[in-house]
Amino acid sequence: MKCVAIVDDDPRLRRLIRDELIDEGVEPVVCSDGEELLELLDQRQIDLILLDLMMPRMDGITCLKRLHEQGNVVPVLIVTAFNENNKRSEAKALGARDYILKPDLFEVLPKLLESYL
Repeated sequence: MKCVAIVDDDPRLRRLIRDELIDEGVEPVVCSDGEELLELLDQRQIDLILLDLMMPRMDGITCLKRLHEQGNVVPVLIVTAFNENNKRSEAKALGARDYILKPDLFEVLPKLLESYL
């Protein structure tokens, strides 16, 4: 079974995404920030990362930088409420494969899973 990491500081949204992933036949794992994700990647195989930008301790851009430095090959999709071109450009330059606005996530999630898993 494919495994998707949900990295977001909002527990309610993590639960909603987790439930949707289960419905899609994917194993979800949850992290509340980038530091937890980096620890998780040392412990288990992850096939896709859904990464928020604004989080405490380690935000999404800092996490992307660390993943980039470590030679990460797991696809990273930014899932954020912020529609800012500079953040989008920075995330793409650091290896993010896509930039999805949170209000659109549940509409596009099945297609994203099909494309990236």
